[in-house]
Amino acid sequence: MAKIVIVDDSPADLKMMESILRSGNHQVAAINDPLMVEEMVATHKPDLLMLDVVMPERNGYEVLRLLKRNPQTKDVPVILVSSKGNETDVRWGLRQGAQSYVTKPYTAQQVLENVQKVLG
Repeated sequence: MAKIVIVDDSPADLKMMESILRSGNHQVAAINDPLMVEEMVATHKPDLLMLDVVMPERNGYEVLRLLKRNPQTKDVPVILVSSKGNETDVRWGLRQGAQSYVTKPYTAQQVLENVQKVLG
């Protein structure tokens, strides 16, 4: 069982992701404000961060770069989750430091397989 923080500006997407991860026996904390991610990661010290790409004020790529520059959060693995699923989007996300990329709409199996792949 892993401790996972999920970040998405959509309450419906947060609920669905939370339900999927809990079904995999993971401990989940959810946040819908991309401006509070660093604080949440520092507080909860998650094993994994599931991060939406398209969010207001700060997109997932920006949040990811901030996390990777911070010595306290740089080692937290990140899976980007996005409706932006073309090859250049995926490659860009991985180049920013994400360990994996899940495209919306996704299945519970896709999410849990990616979590397993990243966490080992």
